[in-house]
Amino acid sequence: MFVYSVKTSKSKIAAFAIAIVAVVIAIAMILTDGKEPAANDSAVNCKASDSAERAAFLSQFGWKISQDPVEISEVIIPEDFDAGYAEYAAMNKAQGFELEPYKGMRAKRWTYDVLNYPGLENLTGTVQANLLIYDGRVIGGDICSLEQGGFIHGFELPEDAVPQTTAPPVSALTSEIADEN
Repeated sequence: MFVYSVKTSKSKIAAFAIAIVAVVIAIAMILTDGKEPAANDSAVNCKASDSAERAAFLSQFGWKISQDPVEISEVIIPEDFDAGYAEYAAMNKAQGFELEPYKGMRAKRWTYDVLNYPGLENLTGTVQANLLIYDGRVIGGDICSLEQGGFIHGFELPEDAVPQTTAPPVSALTSEIADEN
């Protein structure tokens, strides 16, 4: 039988414990590529791993969307933001989503038609919701119009984001035709 004894002090035990914690943190950083996902510090639930969670995310802002996505695509968040992407990142930052930690990472963009955009009930045109999703969580996105002279804004509808369009409402066209007869 072999017996080995070690004489230690409390400071050596504390130093050993600190070293173990540092190694665990280093391993965690290596596994996540050193990029810590941004935490949305609002009370918004950002889960988006399935269609029900994505619809629930957008419903927090009052949006009703098509049941099926219009498009699902894989996107790479650029390593270097050009002027346009920097503006997009700033818009997302203003709504609590930080895209900087995701530079160079692959995410999925889920695009849905918005069914209840204010002012578009009687107009032609398409408004869509884009969700950038990484690891089952929303990391950014927007609400936008695909029409010429359209718009783009965050998930909440700003007061000044009423869509601009040149087409009159269908009801106005119908009443004009009825008045002519």
